[in-house]
Amino acid sequence: MKPVSRLTTLPGGLRIATCEMPHTETAAMGIWASVGGRHEPAALNGISHFIEHMLFKGTRRRSARRIMEDVEGIGGDINAFTSEERTCYYAASAAEHFPRVCDVLCDIYMEPRFSPRDIDRERGVIAEEIQMYRDEPSSHVQELLQQTYWQGHPLGRPLTGTHSTIATMDAAAFRSYRAAHYTAPATVVTAAGNIRHAEVVDRVSGLLAGLPKKTPAPAAAYPRIPARPRIAAEARDIQQTQLSLALPAPGLNAPLRHAFLVLNTILGANASSRLFQELREKRGLCYSASSNILSLRDGGLLEISAGLDRRNLEKSLRIVLAAIESLRKKPVAPRELRRAVEFLIGSGRMALERTSTQSSRLGNSILAKGKIVDPETITARIRAVTPDDILAAARTFLDPSRITLAVVGPNPDTPMLRKLLDAE
Repeated sequence: MKPVSRLTTLPGGLRIATCEMPHTETAAMGIWASVGGRHEPAALNGISHFIEHMLFKGTRRRSARRIMEDVEGIGGDINAFTSEERTCYYAASAAEHFPRVCDVLCDIYMEPRFSPRDIDRERGVIAEEIQMYRDEPSSHVQELLQQTYWQGHPLGRPLTGTHSTIATMDAAAFRSYRAAHYTAPATVVTAAGNIRHAEVVDRVSGLLAGLPKKTPAPAAAYPRIPARPRIAAEARDIQQTQLSLALPAPGLNAPLRHAFLVLNTILGANASSRLFQELREKRGLCYSASSNILSLRDGGLLEISAGLDRRNLEKSLRIVLAAIESLRKKPVAPRELRRAVEFLIGSGRMALERTSTQSSRLGNSILAKGKIVDPETITARIRAVTPDDILAAARTFLDPSRITLAVVGPNPDTPMLRKLLDAE
């Protein structure tokens, strides 16, 4: 039986979406707040992520330990994440235990305790998280890349915040920020699996009835990316050099979005991609090489990453630049296009067998487009992509003058990098 998706918008603006999958034995749920790092002023950098942590530290009815025990004790799991434009609290369990999972998620969303003692303790946890990312070159190079690509904009700040910004955050700041952004119009609840839409709506509407009805202020406008290559290099006494390169990418609602998804697959999204084959399989220059898209409401970036020996940096970067230029100059062959299209469609369909993926699909679709987009609609748009569409996408977004490059490793040769990119 084909899954059935439905969306109900309550009078206060709260949106509840479900995907009924009667053949499954599990259920997944998410509560999505339309707020993330992009919404934060400089002084509150990291507050969305800090609040995400604090919601697991206890409510009026549950201690931090009981929150976890109530879900894990029935074989379920519960977690959360913060991104540039949203924060999501999610859980999954056997379908028979969905009422408890729903109650726990709604409880932490509505009744966080924000105890000063818990805040101070969690401040230390997040400080360690900041250090962890800093100490991992492959993670740090991504932060360095985004900081340089979106320089001076909230998108360029770390989602975790910094040691100085998290040091000043207290319960009053959390309550004020949460009251402004965790509102009914800015909240989406999703559920997928062996559940019933009407029952979910009835349950959630009662548990989240106290959400404020006001609409939050919008996030900062998307920044203009300068038409000049930029480089950020950091010397580290490590064995491997981490390279990360960014170029513009279309936003979630851009006309060329699906063509760009296929382009990314061809370029570096899997093991048969051009970059993986050329850098690793053919030349043995690195262990990993990939490309990924970070898509936002009104813009995004394409990130190309590789970890390699310092001596192979120039050669590898030349190969990456040549691969980008090839996509801008020459249409992809029909066979290569067909492989990329089938990869996207096949991997997407396999993922949608999972209730957690269906729940995520609903949340992402509603927050990006205000409605549920049927997976087969996306499949049809991907199948409709032509070589000319990919060429148009490459020429529109893969602009060499807007390249940003970040390198972390031993003695990075900055003059060589600047010469190669014709950077200032």
